[in-house]
Amino acid sequence: MIEATLAPHVAAQRLTVLLNHRVTAAIRDGDWVEALQATGPDGETVTACAPFFLDATEHGDVLPAAGAEYVIGAESADEHGEPHAPATAQPANIQSFTVTFALSHHDGEDHTIDRPATYDHWRTYRPDFWPGPLLGFLAPIPSTLEPCQRWLDPNPPGDPIDHLTDPARDNGDRELWMFRRILAAGLHTPGSFDSDITLVNWPMNDYWLGPITETSDHDAAHHLHQARQLSLSLLYWLQTEAPRPDGGTGLPGLRLRGDVTGTADGLAKAPYIRESRRIRALHTITENHVAANMAGPAGAPHHHDSVGIGSYRIDLHPSTSGENYIDIDSVPFQIPLGTLLPIRMRNLLPACKNPGTTHISNGCLRLHPVEWNIGEAAALLTAYCLEHHTEPHHVNNHPTHRTHFHHLLNHEGIPHTWPPT
Repeated sequence: MIEATLAPHVAAQRLTVLLNHRVTAAIRDGDWVEALQATGPDGETVTACAPFFLDATEHGDVLPAAGAEYVIGAESADEHGEPHAPATAQPANIQSFTVTFALSHHDGEDHTIDRPATYDHWRTYRPDFWPGPLLGFLAPIPSTLEPCQRWLDPNPPGDPIDHLTDPARDNGDRELWMFRRILAAGLHTPGSFDSDITLVNWPMNDYWLGPITETSDHDAAHHLHQARQLSLSLLYWLQTEAPRPDGGTGLPGLRLRGDVTGTADGLAKAPYIRESRRIRALHTITENHVAANMAGPAGAPHHHDSVGIGSYRIDLHPSTSGENYIDIDSVPFQIPLGTLLPIRMRNLLPACKNPGTTHISNGCLRLHPVEWNIGEAAALLTAYCLEHHTEPHHVNNHPTHRTHFHHLLNHEGIPHTWPPT
């Protein structure tokens, strides 16, 4: 869909799309980025000049290249007064990432993959903070850390609509097949699909043994390889050893769906990244702004410069420092314009999981709807600045510009205030 949307602009040569490139350097004039240099898979370097640059990378790769001030990992409790922050800053304390994959299930068939090279390691791996082996259905409840037994029941019988609406079947992430089912065969013309398809992004394939952000290429490649081995090991365990609801073991009919992920090995093209580098912003959203027990009964503060809204629990997965889940009630919040503005750089904007948040508050701003909202707001802010020959910080400081920019957000259907209750 994205490629189809961009196709007319590519054909008209208004847009150049560079795949498999990574930003490696920048040409700067003080607090202004004049150009970015990107390196491709063959080592060639491309230079892109533009009046504004948006960093929509998963890791915030443009920030160090452009010389922007940023933070990675966990801030200290003293920096923002967050109750769940560590006593001292922990830059290497980054949330786990996950190599996801898609599965269908076919009774009577055997789709068992080759035994992964590191299967023995993952089969016996038991983290100190986990209630059992990682390759198992016993895992913590994120909000209480109490052990909870999950189960896997592929293609459950009955009406798929009933599965979605019956409170008795609302088991959160305990019923794993339904938790992230992305195709319900029963909702389609009979014979169209012979199985549901579910996405495996479960507690068992979170990888936290090392980061792939702010580390050497060698170490990043090692941890990414290990994470892929973990996901393959989970699949092999499901196919050969996992307990079934009928009392047996193993589900060899589980089929890895590389046709869904678009890859030869069946795993996702890229890992799901939960935590990025984050700009040091004019306005940093902290746990104190969005946690329910901190914001109080009135909820999150109102921001006159809001450019978006969000609502999700503060949901931090186990991290590279060996910490377990941090899962906290939150309140609906707004995204201040100042959260998108670096403290110094004038023409660089975050457009992904890299705005002015903390390790803690990132837990509720990293979710896809908020991430997309940030990208939309950053793009519209850039368009506004180009049209009005101004800069992002000027829009933030000038009431008339802010009002006009809000009109643009409204016109484009970007909500930035919550309806009154």
